[in-house]
Amino acid sequence: MPLHIVRADITTLSVDAIVNAANESLLGGGGVDGAIHRAAGPELLVECRTLHGCKTGEAKITSGYLLPAKHVIHTVGPIWSGGNDGEENLLRACYRNSLNLAVENGCESVAFPLISSGVYGYPKAAALNVAVSEISGFLFSHDDLLVYIVVFDKRGFEIGQTLQNDVQAYIDQNYVDEHEMLYARSQLLFCAPMPSAPPPMAAQPCMSADTFMDEELVAFNDLDELDDLDDFVLDEGFSEMLLRKIDERGMTDPECYKKANVDRKLFSKIKSNKDYKPSKVTAIAFAIALELSIDETDELLMKAGYALSHSNMFDVIIEYFIKNEKYDIFEINDTLFKYDQVLLG
Repeated sequence: MPLHIVRADITTLSVDAIVNAANESLLGGGGVDGAIHRAAGPELLVECRTLHGCKTGEAKITSGYLLPAKHVIHTVGPIWSGGNDGEENLLRACYRNSLNLAVENGCESVAFPLISSGVYGYPKAAALNVAVSEISGFLFSHDDLLVYIVVFDKRGFEIGQTLQNDVQAYIDQNYVDEHEMLYARSQLLFCAPMPSAPPPMAAQPCMSADTFMDEELVAFNDLDELDDLDDFVLDEGFSEMLLRKIDERGMTDPECYKKANVDRKLFSKIKSNKDYKPSKVTAIAFAIALELSIDETDELLMKAGYALSHSNMFDVIIEYFIKNEKYDIFEINDTLFKYDQVLLG
């Protein structure tokens, strides 16, 4: 199952396990640790006393008690000392040992905070990279686990400064506000001079201004340019094009849907129904997984009835990553989350 980044209070999530960024005593503390102990009630502390602490990088499990989660997995992250004391390896061990413990205890869903990114001082962007790297790698061999990275608020979430600057510059250059786009189109629609005697033609349905704002228009100015109109109408659908592209890339089906951060069951629905119409987000996720060019992405989206638009912030961000051949879906989702956009997968 895919990896999700969510903004929430981790103590309110109804998952099989939440992960506690604990200290070595496991007897409670500040931040996430204190919040989890308060929400779980005093019985959590009683059980934690029986565990006799936990070493940095390791993990131990308890019941969730009054929490919506069934279990709490306690792991001790490293204190940041400049990055030369093995902090990254210890932080990776926190995620890896917690995930293994979740699977060993039959958990199908687990939620993580950004371990060590609070009072322990681990740089937030680097902590996020470690979390995404370890979790996504683990999920490649564990299809049935659903994982959340939980951020309490935007202040606790950062992407790399260079990436953020590049994305923001691309947005500033290419993003067109919806109202500006609508105004420009209205000038084309209503201000262009009309011929005095237009040739007779079959009546066409009127297209509202909202339609122009919400959808990109695909126009064929000269149908004679098509070799065979029947061939165009009967062209392959989204599912058929997706499967063809997977074969052309030499990928297996699991490699593709895992890279797309898409659930196996959803992929099966798409594969078994040649007329399946996915959401725009799902279609783009597969374009990223297949590392399609911008033209190939436009073609795949058109098969599902969509198009990219410069009046849509989400679309502009996606276009930036594709044009710059950056196809790490988790890096893309980090950026989309930073800009309050829907995530891929």
